[in-house]
Amino acid sequence: MTIDRTVWQGRVDTGETGHTLRLHQVLRDYDASQAAGGAVVLGFCSDEGVRRNHGRQGAVAGPDMLRRALASLPVKGTPVVFDGGNIVCADDRLEAAQAVLGHRVAEVLAAGALPVVLGGGHEIAYGTFLGVAEHFGDRLRDEPILILNFDAHFDLRAQPTASSGTPFWQISQLLAGRQAPFHYACLGVSRYSNTDALFERADALNVDYWLDETMLAHRLPEMCEQLEKKLAQVSHVYLTIDMDVLPGEKAPGVSAPAAHGVALEVVEALIGVVRRSGKLRVADIAEYNPTYDRDGLTARVGARLLHPLITQLRA
Repeated sequence: MTIDRTVWQGRVDTGETGHTLRLHQVLRDYDASQAAGGAVVLGFCSDEGVRRNHGRQGAVAGPDMLRRALASLPVKGTPVVFDGGNIVCADDRLEAAQAVLGHRVAEVLAAGALPVVLGGGHEIAYGTFLGVAEHFGDRLRDEPILILNFDAHFDLRAQPTASSGTPFWQISQLLAGRQAPFHYACLGVSRYSNTDALFERADALNVDYWLDETMLAHRLPEMCEQLEKKLAQVSHVYLTIDMDVLPGEKAPGVSAPAAHGVALEVVEALIGVVRRSGKLRVADIAEYNPTYDRDGLTARVGARLLHPLITQLRA
């Protein structure tokens, strides 16, 4: 896969002394034989799940805009980072696109690398998890995986047609069919963006959820401790970040802006706990919608969240 260098362009500090490398300067074409220990960026260009869920469309353009925002960010050392290209949802063939994404994620995992997938609507989550299921197979019965979702919405709709509102219900059914446990934590849930039926379904599935109104900065030490205890109970983590977990003024360019949301510093700190655990196996980011972004702010926020994942920073 050859990198599209038109989206990976940025500043070059020619003539400066010291370490001046930026992400676009260290990025490589994906090569499975060299990927072990590195990170592989994949794009999932899809609006179909959002369309089916009656949301405002535009997230299909998110992956390349996030790449542009990442390109000029400075890096420490020379991290091993690859771009594995985009998976595009053509027409309305969402399920086919999710299957392709799943195979790509499984291939990256088999190569010993960390897949970091850029969306796209939150239908990305089911595609990403198909890759996890393909790679780990029956091991998920004895090596439980925590599905950690930063999101204002449960996305647990039990509907016959897949959408951006159904991925975690679909994952629960996939795991039930394999007799594997469903460990799902949704952090940043808005009581005003989910029906009573969705809260009841979350309770029935033993979902651990934290309301946005409780995730305040002064409670961060307590929340970090709670998350560390949860991570200690599992073997692997799948991290998925829906940009609408953030306050609308911090992330206006999303499919469904949040009236309250969770502060960026809180989200960053909790993601840091996951990184340091050593259990992160795959990550994705969803619902960035460039159509409604203001001054590229949401893209820069997304890039800030993605950068330590892509560059494999533990600190």
